[in-house]
Amino acid sequence: MNRPIFEIAKDIRNDWTNASPYALPYLEAMDELDSIEDRYIFDSAKSVVRYFLANATPWKGEVAREIKKELKDMVA
Repeated sequence: MNRPIFEIAKDIRNDWTNASPYALPYLEAMDELDSIEDRYIFDSAKSVVRYFLANATPWKGEVAREIKKELKDMVA
């Protein structure tokens, strides 16, 4: 069972305190999502997560690796 996306977003904010401005809109959208089946306005949760991952390359470290893997597994 996947964790709620808004919980993952909270963990991201706790670790990535100076998030990329390119990733931030997607992180803010993730604050509003529960499941990977949800929608955010006109976008699917999957596309929001994919766009976040595409813009989160500057985020490094063990927590980043673990959370990015968790998100990639959700959209696979």
